Amino acid sequence: QAQVVESGGDLVQPGGSLRLSCAASGTIFSSFQVMAWYRQVPGKEREFVAGLYAGGPKKYADSVKGRFTVSRDNPKNTIYLQMTDLKPEDTATYYCDAITPWGTVGGQGTQVTVSS
Repeated sequence: QAQVVESGGDLVQPGGSLRLSCAASGTIFSSFQVMAWYRQVPGKEREFVAGLYAGGPKKYADSVKGRFTVSRDNPKNTIYLQMTDLKPEDTATYYCDAITPWGTVGGQGTQVTVSS
């Protein structure tokens, strides 16, 4: 079954770091065009955070440039979002979307809360 599963969300203090994981099925990991991280706060629109293209290029939202890094671990079929210098405004549910030739596959999300 083609799916992605996010994990790694937690409560962290401002200035702290966290690494989110997006584990994908083998079918997705071998076929994706883009693996993208989004975040959403209740009552607000979903916001693009970072994207990793199959060919290697990466893209980041201006709000996270220099603080977040997206990477991949091929043997584990996993995409990571390393987040540093976290701010309260980074608090959100983070989602991983796999854009594939047959459509977009998304997960259930993982909650990140930045608070002292």
